[in-house]
Amino acid sequence: MSYKLKQLAELLDLTVQGDENVVINSVASVESAQQGDICFVSNAKYMHALRETNASAVIIKQDMLENTHVAALVVDNPRATYARIVDLLYPQQLPVAGIHPTASIHASAKVSDSASIGANVVVDANAEIADEAVIEAGCVIGRNSQIGKSTHLYPNVTVYYGCSIGEQCILHSSSVVGSDGFGFEFDKTEWLKISQVGGVRIGNKVEIGACSVVDRGALNDTVIEEGVKLDNHVQIAHNVHVGAHTVMSRGVGVAGSTKIGKNCIIGGMAGIRDNIEITDNVMITAMTIVSKSLKKPGSYSSTTPIDETKSWRKNSVRFRQLDSMAKRIRQLEKQINNKG
Repeated sequence: MSYKLKQLAELLDLTVQGDENVVINSVASVESAQQGDICFVSNAKYMHALRETNASAVIIKQDMLENTHVAALVVDNPRATYARIVDLLYPQQLPVAGIHPTASIHASAKVSDSASIGANVVVDANAEIADEAVIEAGCVIGRNSQIGKSTHLYPNVTVYYGCSIGEQCILHSSSVVGSDGFGFEFDKTEWLKISQVGGVRIGNKVEIGACSVVDRGALNDTVIEEGVKLDNHVQIAHNVHVGAHTVMSRGVGVAGSTKIGKNCIIGGMAGIRDNIEITDNVMITAMTIVSKSLKKPGSYSSTTPIDETKSWRKNSVRFRQLDSMAKRIRQLEKQINNKG
């Protein structure tokens, strides 16, 4: 779609600096943008590209305005404004409502007339699919599960029995909701499986990346509150509770019965142990291992920064020597204090 810049500004309640009649029909990076494109810049390292861009318009902060010769939308958060403009320029084409003839819908299931059910979808007994939901090809919705209004399941998503997914959620391909938590108890000669009898409750506007898994609870439900965003290959174990608007990058693993607060940011490949609590507004950097509760907001890290291999090996040896070095230092301190 195409808009004049002033139309975009009116829709988003923004102010235009420069020619408000330029026509915008696509987005591009600041380096590659041409006439008809709009781009955003939020980092000072792109100032040179901003000065030379061929875009028709840019989305920038106030202190960057003197560095551009093209029309601009001046905002506090350029990337957020860019996200809204992308949705306007590239409106999503939803499938037509209806049930594909190859879908298998149980007689007791309730499927809204405005929902779209794709090829080879299975909807089991007493499941409910709300208005304007989109269930793409190959998805499975287990018995007694509920899919909220305008929620979109991409191909081959599996929702086990007894799970609830809220409104306006997005689940990407091959994600799984409601699989068994990892519960076993060793009894003399074998591991006994502990049946997982809880469910999963997912709030509104949650997004779950491809190949991510949210396990069902052992007794109580696993809970993902509203606005949570999970990247690809994230593992949420049984009875975990994730607070509203928390985000997790690729490969994060959260072990069972851990509670994570609201508005947390968890970097890629971080690992969080079981039965701990993380308070609101915590940032955990990539590859960090969280082995205890975090009761104060702030940023936490536990990784060793990248280094040349020769130096890293030397420092790795030194790290293993820290305990003995600390003991020797304490002995020296005692000797000095005794002499004093």
